Amino acid sequence: MDLRQKQVVVVGLGTSGVAAVRFLVRREARVTVTDRAPAESLTAPIAALKGLDVELKLGGHDSRDFSNADLVVLSPGVPHTMPLLEPAWARGIPVIGEMELASRFVNEPILAVTGTNGKTTTTELIGAMLKKSGQRAFVGGNIGTPLIAYADEPRKWADVVVVEVSSFQLDTILGFHPATAVMLNISDDHLDRYASFNAYAESKWRIFSNQQTTDAAVLNKMDATIAAMLDRHCPESRCLLFSERAVVKGAKILRDRILMVNGGREHSSFSLEKSGLIGPHNRENIAAACLAAREHGATEAGIQQAIDDFKGLPHRLETVATVQGVRFVNDSKATNVDAVNRALECFDRPVILIMGGRNKKGDFTLLKSRVRKHVKTLVAMGEARDEIVTALAGDPGKGIVEAGSMQVAVEKALEKADPGDTVLLSPACASFDMFDNYAHRGERFRQAVEMLG
Repeated sequence: MDLRQKQVVVVGLGTSGVAAVRFLVRREARVTVTDRAPAESLTAPIAALKGLDVELKLGGHDSRDFSNADLVVLSPGVPHTMPLLEPAWARGIPVIGEMELASRFVNEPILAVTGTNGKTTTTELIGAMLKKSGQRAFVGGNIGTPLIAYADEPRKWADVVVVEVSSFQLDTILGFHPATAVMLNISDDHLDRYASFNAYAESKWRIFSNQQTTDAAVLNKMDATIAAMLDRHCPESRCLLFSERAVVKGAKILRDRILMVNGGREHSSFSLEKSGLIGPHNRENIAAACLAAREHGATEAGIQQAIDDFKGLPHRLETVATVQGVRFVNDSKATNVDAVNRALECFDRPVILIMGGRNKKGDFTLLKSRVRKHVKTLVAMGEARDEIVTALAGDPGKGIVEAGSMQVAVEKALEKADPGDTVLLSPACASFDMFDNYAHRGERFRQAVEMLG
């Protein structure tokens, strides 16, 4: 792909947008950057572009920029259905994302991970398995370092490129071709951006669209949506399934180990006894990681060492402190209903659950059975608190209380807790009503717990 003197419009000045601009300028493209936000709120990304020959158009978009472009590159947070892009679509101008652009300059095999929940944990675990096996693995994508940053390196050094991929990034792929594609699960999420759940699921399924018979698809056989989509349009690639039930080729999940299966026969296994990842959903993540890593040369010893050593990631069922005999757990990354259901599965003692934020059109009534079983008291906060109270009234054994801030939520949770209970921040919502992002929300939770003394 020759970018020299091509007019390229980059939409969105987030981390991937900045990386894409750097990449394009080094390949002698003529770059225009546009973002709805005003310059005063973009000081850090503007500083990161200092010295580069780019045109900045901030505080709004101009449709003329899109109609005059040779290529449009969208950041993941920018909807590809944005009406201002219609002039580009009408003229046949390619509209792609940073992941698609990067993939055209990466020759190493790509191992891509998607799903509604568990993507980051699984991506990082796969990277650890490969590295423990002596492989050189780049780990990034929708987490940490954008793929375009690796593509921009003058000397490619990885044996395998492991990337987390979001549905937003998959919306804008054309030729993106993972040698191994992992689909962890598909449940309600981002329904504030997609017209329907089916549209969201179809977006996820695009990860398989360019795979061939020599490639591998790792899929969760227990997920009802994935099972239905397999019936409708099975990938061209070799399917490796993971499940708690028997599989012909893939992995069988037991409570204490993962069994590798080929032709219906078990041929190796990995112990979970030392794993720091708790809960049934993490056993699924580990099974998927084992299958994917093996496809790219991970050894049995390397995989087992990674399982034993991997401690999990911040803001994902992370124990932050024990105060007055009450454990406080930060699961701020649980930004949808299914993630909260999965989190509650992990606890056999009473839970005081802190929920709320900006609803992404999630159905909170889907939490009723697990809330009734696990939750003693629910603390509702944020924009969605009235919706949460309405949806779950009567389900927590000792009722629902409301809070106007994280500090008040934590204090009220401790008031309702007894020694041995767990206070769980698992919001089922986006964070943007009160916080910069889920990590900021998790840190505020941590700080509020520290203030308890």
